[in-house]
Amino acid sequence: MTAAGWKRTHSCGELRPEHVGREVTLNGWVDARRDHGGIYFLDLRDRYGVTQVTLEESLADSVALSPETVLSVRGQVRARDERNVNPDRATGAIELQATSVQVLSPARVPPFEIRDDLDTAVEIRLRHRYLDLRRPSMLGNLVHRARFVSAMRRAFDAEGFVEVETPVLTKATPEGARDYLVPSRVHAGKFYALPQSPQIFKQLLMCAGVDRYYQVARCFRDEDLRADRQPEFTQLDMEMSFVEEEDVFEAWERVLVATLRDALGYELPVPIPRLRYDEAIERFGLDKPDTRFGLELVRVDEWAASSDFKVFSGAVASGGHVVGLRVPGEHELSRKEVQALEAHVKEYGAKGLAWWKAAREGGAGPLARFVGDGAGDLMERLGAADGDLLLFVADRASVAFRAMGELRNLLGRKLGLIPEGQWNFLWVTHFPMFDHDEESGTWSPSHHPFTAPEDPDLGGDDPDLGSLRSRAYDLVLNGWELGSGSVRIHDPAIQQRVFRLLGISEEEQRAKFGFLLEGLSFGAPPHAGFALGLDRVTALTRGLDSIRDMIAFPKTTSAADLMCEAPSEVPGDLLAEVHVRSIAPADPA
Repeated sequence: MTAAGWKRTHSCGELRPEHVGREVTLNGWVDARRDHGGIYFLDLRDRYGVTQVTLEESLADSVALSPETVLSVRGQVRARDERNVNPDRATGAIELQATSVQVLSPARVPPFEIRDDLDTAVEIRLRHRYLDLRRPSMLGNLVHRARFVSAMRRAFDAEGFVEVETPVLTKATPEGARDYLVPSRVHAGKFYALPQSPQIFKQLLMCAGVDRYYQVARCFRDEDLRADRQPEFTQLDMEMSFVEEEDVFEAWERVLVATLRDALGYELPVPIPRLRYDEAIERFGLDKPDTRFGLELVRVDEWAASSDFKVFSGAVASGGHVVGLRVPGEHELSRKEVQALEAHVKEYGAKGLAWWKAAREGGAGPLARFVGDGAGDLMERLGAADGDLLLFVADRASVAFRAMGELRNLLGRKLGLIPEGQWNFLWVTHFPMFDHDEESGTWSPSHHPFTAPEDPDLGGDDPDLGSLRSRAYDLVLNGWELGSGSVRIHDPAIQQRVFRLLGISEEEQRAKFGFLLEGLSFGAPPHAGFALGLDRVTALTRGLDSIRDMIAFPKTTSAADLMCEAPSEVPGDLLAEVHVRSIAPADPA
């Protein structure tokens, strides 16, 4: 085959019975090779699928056909015998009888097989990510993500939004996580910060009169990683002028309906349910509840306050709570399994897990002797019947609800209570304005410092910061937070008051936020917005429980890129150019 004759006429997933008799050229990777007594079969793979190729012995021996070799194969499409049709493959009714084969690129033996049922260490996969991405499921993830983002862009365009790019090199401002810093060569001793979000810029775009903005925005946060976190991530960011919460909800619901229909053929029921933050915590223990199953929490403070069990009565007396949940009797748990549940709640700060196998006449378990005559009352409060298992945590509110919320999620998975293929979207609203750090005694914004308070007066001259509520909201799907938003502060006086409540001095306000305050002072419209994590929503809609495989080149949990070996040391002369000297200890290696 000449150099000019190697280019493909069809993809490896394209040929069908209607192509029988055609002369075609396919390009792809050798996926598998089989020798059937002098006739060779190989599977040729590309992004679009796999086609079986048949080669005579002389042709097969003339070229190297090792796994992952890149070939160009020319031949005639022919129908497979009915007995040999592969119903699990789109091209399974045909095969290509090769007349010529050209090796476009030989391949070394790969460190793992390119197949989906792969049991290879994540570190090896990440080190050779370009090979990992050849697997059909991984390529499918990237295609799914691209289609989803494209559909969402079309939906925002139809809503009259304008896509605007905001800076990546910007000013360090406190937004909840550490900034990644970039030293300036031109401005000695000064640094840019990579944006944690386009928050301030999109508010200034509202001041500029853009009215409806959106952006597929790259964001950076130097924080500890989890399954749903990466140091760099992508969000669909938007902002609207002259609106309140419901306007944002309705716009996003229209966008999500159009996106899910376009990208996935799924009809999203709207309106999406709303749930206030306080109710979410009370019923589910977490501000991102999974509403696909029951096992809702019940607070039993009134009963516990008069209990002879000092752990319960003492917790209530000190201002804490006793929170319980009911495990129906048909889900039998052994004592060893209950002990494992206790270890689980301790991971979230609980001191222990009390339990009672309910019965109106005594029951069983460590709590049985403390229930006494109150058995019927306690069972009624939790909607329990004889034989149900009742579990309790007694602690301060932040610990008791969080521990029981995480326990509820664990039990939902363990007991098989979560239905497959169900997507439960939920708006969680009316978040606290501020969070209190019990160790340091300091207050921080629950969302960010630009979120509007429900009470514009912020509680008056001597506010109880813990009681203030904000106009912030989250979108949750199946127990994952997909994104956050809020009505913003558009009055500079209120914005300065929030800064003061957070302990940010007038001088620090001018230094860090002067350009925002100045922008608000020139006539800022009431505005609100939201940002959806594209890595998360595409992972969930693909059926994944981690965002790592929705990102082409992700980092590890230590924020390292194993393929590029980043971060890495930089030669001293390059550091000198940007006026930086490293004080890190030398690597012993």
